[in-house]
Amino acid sequence: MTVSYRTDVSGFQVRWSDEIAALYRARHDWQDTTLVDAARAAVALDPDKVLLTEGDQQLTRAQAWDGALRLSAFFRARGLVPGDVVAFQLPNWTETAIIALAARMAGLVINPVPPIYRESELGYILADCGAKLIFVPQVFRKVDHAAMLAGLQGDLPKLRDIVVVRGEGTMTWTDAMAYAPLDQALLPKVDPAAVLMVMYTSGTTGKPKGVMHTHYGFDHRTRAMGEAWSIGPDDVVFMPSPVTHITGAFWVFDMPWVRGCRSVLIDVWAADDGIRCIEDNGCTVSGGATPFLQQILDTAGARPGALSRLRLFFCGGTTVSPDLILHATRSFPGCLFFRAYGSTEMTTATLGIHEAAQAELGAHTDGEIVYPVEFRLLGSDGNPVREGDEGEMWARGPGLFVGYVHPEDNVGAFDDDGFFDMGDLGRLVNGNFIVITGRKKDIIIRSGENISPKEVEDALYTHPAVAEVAIVAMPSAATGEKGCAFIIANAGQTIDMADIRRHLDAAGLARQKFPEHLVLVDDLPRVPSGKVKKDVLRIRARAIAEGLGA
Repeated sequence: MTVSYRTDVSGFQVRWSDEIAALYRARHDWQDTTLVDAARAAVALDPDKVLLTEGDQQLTRAQAWDGALRLSAFFRARGLVPGDVVAFQLPNWTETAIIALAARMAGLVINPVPPIYRESELGYILADCGAKLIFVPQVFRKVDHAAMLAGLQGDLPKLRDIVVVRGEGTMTWTDAMAYAPLDQALLPKVDPAAVLMVMYTSGTTGKPKGVMHTHYGFDHRTRAMGEAWSIGPDDVVFMPSPVTHITGAFWVFDMPWVRGCRSVLIDVWAADDGIRCIEDNGCTVSGGATPFLQQILDTAGARPGALSRLRLFFCGGTTVSPDLILHATRSFPGCLFFRAYGSTEMTTATLGIHEAAQAELGAHTDGEIVYPVEFRLLGSDGNPVREGDEGEMWARGPGLFVGYVHPEDNVGAFDDDGFFDMGDLGRLVNGNFIVITGRKKDIIIRSGENISPKEVEDALYTHPAVAEVAIVAMPSAATGEKGCAFIIANAGQTIDMADIRRHLDAAGLARQKFPEHLVLVDDLPRVPSGKVKKDVLRIRARAIAEGLGA
């Protein structure tokens, strides 16, 4: 397979194979439409159908379409052209879906940024992708996002506009919505092969890496999930995952338009509020990382009727216990609970299960590989392993990303046939099901959020008391995993968790990245070259967690 780089309308360099593109188009894996076509058809079919629910607010198809046309006019007035990047650092609010649709109308690239990110991460991401406009809340969860952006703007020469949503500012959402809807004849023709989204994910190199998805790829995975799980107009989806993560983006921005369902949003997660959303809205589908399911089960035990209409719950993003899935299935036999697997780069690489007869597979595997997704499991010699044996997992398919923002980050990430290194170890069982057995990448997955230990380690190395530090994942019943820091202190110095929190807070890191357990040591286990053996530290962290009952 021949792969080359081509320059996208955004200016990004994307990996491209004419051979693979022709195959995907011929098989209709890739369709020559965008979400705008699906939305236009949905509005014509039933303009008053509710698209999204947030608390007591309802957003209909017609209202979302009108808002997107107004926002398209605003983008045009602000001088944005196809390929420009528009960022948003917003919670799960209905405005995000209007932004996502309007950006596609205008041929823009969306850059969703998690609201937990602070100056360090946010400044880097906006500079790296060259965002020209960003939407932020004025204040959310006691953080003044508008002030944070104002402080960063001087170091972001490409960032021209900051739009405050649900608050006051120099430029606000109300100002944008005051524009008349753009004449649809003025909308540009958007190439489905163009980059639609740049979403950043933590990597082993410390700094987040920009993952680029096209309209083609994102649409394909939306349709694949919708078809596999029979999502339809009668479904109501409760989506606690942030829309600034790949899962939330699929189920809030695209699925309601493509499959006709309604999605229910919650901006601040609390189990009681989540159960109330599910019950009040008669939700039939949900999904998210392990902590969401665990807390829903803990809360719903006293209110079994609350989940009476729920028929499907997919779980992934972090370590998922088979016992948790089996417990959920026993507690609510009318609902299909299962594990699924994927990453920001290779979204929904597996699609779980699709019938109750597969319940054991839903608990004990990470889902079924469904055509046209392909996997290779390779041994240390680079050859395929036998079914049941552990191997390094490589995957490709129509939903695979088209590379990182920086082409050098692609080196070693793909093989000659276009398969992507998932960074995980696994086994193939029961014909076409995957079981994840370990991770090659040095990543902590806390509540579904990828955390790069190196980024945090680099910040801690600037603390005067730290001689050496190694951070690894520690199992956590509450969050799936959490950071455990093994620190060698400088002679005559000491450090505790309060010192760590103060130092990382001052460094501008998101608090979710802070280690939550500290072990002071005299030395660290190493290989002969001196490199720290983090596999040994992970075993030690696991033993500590078991002793603490974490």
